[in-house]
Amino acid sequence: MIRFKSLGSGSSGNATVVQARAASHITHLLVDCGLGIRQLDARLGQAGMLAEQIDAIFITHEHADHIGCARQVALRERIPVWMSRGTYGAMGEPDFDGLLRIACDDVDIEIGALAVLPFTVPHDAREPLQLTCSDGASTLGLLTDLGHASSHVLAMLAGCGTLLLECNHDPHLLAASTYPPFLKRRVGGAYGHLANDAAAAIAQAIRPAGLKQVVAAHLSEQNNRPELARQALAGAMGCGEADIHVADGPSGCGWLTA
Repeated sequence: MIRFKSLGSGSSGNATVVQARAASHITHLLVDCGLGIRQLDARLGQAGMLAEQIDAIFITHEHADHIGCARQVALRERIPVWMSRGTYGAMGEPDFDGLLRIACDDVDIEIGALAVLPFTVPHDAREPLQLTCSDGASTLGLLTDLGHASSHVLAMLAGCGTLLLECNHDPHLLAASTYPPFLKRRVGGAYGHLANDAAAAIAQAIRPAGLKQVVAAHLSEQNNRPELARQALAGAMGCGEADIHVADGPSGCGWLTA
């Protein structure tokens, strides 16, 4: 069984715990670590965990709201850290004291009871990767920080029963926002972030391949509203808006089963 919990999702910091059980062992993967170390420890505590229980960290790309305290907590707890070679280079190739592991597009990674499959996405970073996590019975997809869904992205998500999916902005709110023009173009561009309708189109496209649950993530505090994201995803999934969970910046979401 896979369970997952967002510890925070948005420009203030991103981190998600993915948990899988196999016999008596429980595997914990931390996807992104975009929080300060005290904040990470506090939110893990609220989730009933300690940092020492994390088996591995996966960093999707080099932006600060995804890296945060990754190196600090990895060195403190001796946790292996996975990322692409491009992400590592964009970070300035810091010393991970032997804990660095290089992830590649469409190459499986075994982390305890989890089979992790990274894949490239179109985003304005050096070599961004998103991922799916499977325990052999269920598959969770994590898809944030991309401007559009390529055919490769959709193919990699086929078979996911649950998807943590970016719903960054509503195009009308973005257009009317106080963001400067260059930032509006960046956020709404092909290598920026997903609008609600684009996220809904992804959910609708992979729903026939087994998608049953979608969690909205990485919502802009200024350019989106939870009710707008729920409305868009509920329409794509053919469910009620109350069935769509939302992971926010301050608290993420509760533990959910994939």
